[in-house]
Amino acid sequence: MPENVPPDTLNEIGVLRRREIEARIIAPIIAAFAAEFGRERVIEIAKRVIVEIARKQGKALADQLGGNSLDHFISGKDPWVKGDALQVEVLEATGTTYSFNVTRCRYAEMYRALGIPELGAVLSCGRDYALGEGFNPNLKLRRTQTIMEGAPHCDFRYRMEPPPGTKRSAD
Repeated sequence: MPENVPPDTLNEIGVLRRREIEARIIAPIIAAFAAEFGRERVIEIAKRVIVEIARKQGKALADQLGGNSLDHFISGKDPWVKGDALQVEVLEATGTTYSFNVTRCRYAEMYRALGIPELGAVLSCGRDYALGEGFNPNLKLRRTQTIMEGAPHCDFRYRMEPPPGTKRSAD
């Protein structure tokens, strides 16, 4: 995309609604390209493009929020939960750690309702790591399971790591 594109304000409608609109467009395109070029290759390209978009969106989110601390990141979550899109159980929120479980994911429900549950991980879950990286390269996510892939909950464990070359203080 050209550099002089106006800022992306689509999250104002809520990310769940945005992902549904995107899915209704991209799923038929992926299916058509897959029929021509093979599903595995098309999905791999889509993943790569979506991850790069998410990385740029993470950087834009930090710019929009006026900082890239973990507190900024936490304060920017509203578009993702808008419309009861996620039910979240926060386990820990400090200046360096944000741990939570998603106990209901309407994103997964939406992809199933659209008949494309296999694309949910590509179109939504696959963005999470890159969004954090774009927001702040020191923001690390560990997640071992998702509702999208059949688990009873998603386990998000964010940690703000010190910049490379910085010594950690004794806790």
